[in-house]
Amino acid sequence: MQFYESTPATGHPQLSPTASNNSNNSPKNHVIRHNLPTPPPSHSASPAPLDRQKCVYESLPNLYHGSTESQLAKQIKLLESHKDFAEENPFFVADISSVYKQHIRWKNELPRIEPFFAVKCNPDPYVIRLLAALGLGFDCASQAEINTILSLPTSCPATEDPSNNIIFANPCKAASMVKFARRNQVKMMTFDNTDELHKIAKLYPSAQLVIRILTDDSKSVCRFGIKFGAPLDAVPHLLKTAKDLSLNVIGVSFHVGSGCYDPQSYVDAIQRSKKTFEVGESLGYKFNLLDVGGGFGHDNFELLARSLGPAVDEYFPAETGVRVIAEPGRFYVHDAFSLATNIIAKRGSADDIDEDMDDQSPKVMYYQNDGVYGAFNCVMFDHAEPKARPLTVQSQLVLEDVQLNERKVDSEEISCSIWGPTCDSLDCVMKSHKLAKGLQVGDWLRWDEMGAYTICAASTFNGFSRADVHYTSGADSMEAQEVRRILQQTAPDLQGLIMYP
Repeated sequence: MQFYESTPATGHPQLSPTASNNSNNSPKNHVIRHNLPTPPPSHSASPAPLDRQKCVYESLPNLYHGSTESQLAKQIKLLESHKDFAEENPFFVADISSVYKQHIRWKNELPRIEPFFAVKCNPDPYVIRLLAALGLGFDCASQAEINTILSLPTSCPATEDPSNNIIFANPCKAASMVKFARRNQVKMMTFDNTDELHKIAKLYPSAQLVIRILTDDSKSVCRFGIKFGAPLDAVPHLLKTAKDLSLNVIGVSFHVGSGCYDPQSYVDAIQRSKKTFEVGESLGYKFNLLDVGGGFGHDNFELLARSLGPAVDEYFPAETGVRVIAEPGRFYVHDAFSLATNIIAKRGSADDIDEDMDDQSPKVMYYQNDGVYGAFNCVMFDHAEPKARPLTVQSQLVLEDVQLNERKVDSEEISCSIWGPTCDSLDCVMKSHKLAKGLQVGDWLRWDEMGAYTICAASTFNGFSRADVHYTSGADSMEAQEVRRILQQTAPDLQGLIMYP
């Protein structure tokens, strides 16, 4: 095994770190830039079965060692040292050990419930690799997401037995995607209407179906009931139709909405699921699967789990043999990604403030190099309220050394608004915020908790690039060591990419 310094040794204008002291490095191990790929669509009317030897992630960047803060500082110093020709593009730092910590948290609180990671939330290659190695199942909503999982060059439950470890959790699927699932043995899939049942009966009669029921999602930030879920009074007709079509319904799923803040929502949904099980039994079905969906918040997870777990055990005791799964997404990745943005323009200053303005009115408009058409699409689509703090003030790192001790540089704050780089007036990241008064064009901002529903929906509108991702396995913690060990053992194609101190 080769050992590397974590400080990038490169003078290349693209500025993504590479390891230059490994004589065995091949070109594929020198990844200059990295954007999350969109898994390729199938172009033929009748595509051939998936070639699982071809990974949709053809190359990966290095996985470094150290804290998020140290990696942010290194990238900014690198950019500043090459500012004569470098592009001041936004960039993420992803701490993969944070994902591992969340998995341990899940297993401690909900040991009976199997997590199926919601790929839609963040299909990051390192995140997917780690979760696959940890034995997670995957919640996929499209052919491309299924392809992402099945094409992993890693041996894991999802690739070895997709029929039991991937759920096609989209109640309304294109016919071509149903056929794709059939060819690749992805059997579990949801439905909530009769047309979907007739479609599946024609295209994939041996599928294992899961009826998605409507629940009370009024206590969630993002509500899905308006689009998906069968009301309880429609359940008997749907299950009778499935029975008449000789379809195999194996269980029930629900989703209380994303960002649920009321534990009782899960309890109510479990009770509705029990009633649906009883309807199924009356029609001759023997359900053996309960999918409790997603919606798990980062901050209140323990509170939700301590209502959900007992409710599952009360209505579906372990001795019944019912398999219980969930579809967490943001829970795993919300805290793992931090985004650095650069102030590219500034309008207004403390010197020309209108004296009639109140103290809360924005005094300055900052324009940065990422906005709602990029990573901050979460503001528009996910009800996110991101918060910024300076990484540099007047080109000086506010957080300077490896431990990033805070420096007192113009600590006075001023009200401001923050805008994205596009020509659209809707591209407003924050209408009102307070930041250090001394911020100038060229300074950098840090945005934490940017791992969920950000990268996956970013566009290149107006020709602006998506943010690159730089990876770290974390600092000197047991979790960081375990992440490196797991990836080294389970992903042979990562050899030479995992950097050590």
